[in-house]
Amino acid sequence: MEITKKISSEQSRVMKKGGTEAPFTGKLLHNKKEGKYFCADCGTELFSSGAKFDSGSGWPSFDNARNVELKEDHSNGMDRIEVICEKCKSHLGHLFNDGSTKTKQRYCINSVALEFKEKKE
Repeated sequence: MEITKKISSEQSRVMKKGGTEAPFTGKLLHNKKEGKYFCADCGTELFSSGAKFDSGSGWPSFDNARNVELKEDHSNGMDRIEVICEKCKSHLGHLFNDGSTKTKQRYCINSVALEFKEKKE
């Protein structure tokens, strides 16, 4: 795995060990600003603010992504689709096909795995 930034111990637990932050605690959960979301480890662009929606799940949710890889995840007795950064292979969260938008997809992403950059006017 490529690491290009110094990440916190919580980011390492989530992004490198496949952990999950507690629901409703992430700093980006209620972010409504316009901009883009990047991988907190390598800086790769992952989501736009236009793809973000309130799913009520407790984690930032998006209905579209870029520069991610999807892989089957059968951990913890569940069948899920893991979302990882295409560049550095960091764990970001999971994809569910139960979204409330027209894509019907919900990328359920840990806030600690993201860095937000607000759009400049």
